Amino acid sequence: MNKIIIFLLLISISGFGQQNKDIEKPIRNLFLGMKNADPELVKSAFAENAVFQTIAKDGAVKSDSIADFVASVSKFTKGDLDERIVVEAIHTDGDLASVFTPYSFYLKGKLSHCGANSFQLVKQNNEWKIQYIIDTRRKDNCKEIQ
Repeated sequence: MNKIIIFLLLISISGFGQQNKDIEKPIRNLFLGMKNADPELVKSAFAENAVFQTIAKDGAVKSDSIADFVASVSKFTKGDLDERIVVEAIHTDGDLASVFTPYSFYLKGKLSHCGANSFQLVKQNNEWKIQYIIDTRRKDNCKEIQ
């Protein structure tokens, strides 16, 4: 009986790990696309009507165009944009996932700023996509992420 319980527990843990990898895939592709100056890979990470926002120092929320962001990636060369993240939390409920990632952003090899990203992802056609991202950006108290 104990062997059956342990087996079922191991199956559920491995399934959870794979689900997290699937959820993280568009986020990892977003940053890989940025690092490789690959606008198509960046674009593939987002749902069709995705929203991209930033919280300013004064607390105001600024909206950015995903299309403009994707286009801006192509203006850089490979290695210019390097956003390093740590996935701190993933929460799911069916086809909805929420992911929180502190980050350090490097521009042409130099630490530019840091903050945190909050992603909301949706599962569409059996694939996770970023529906909403909001981030903070600051230049002080930045911890470098390797």
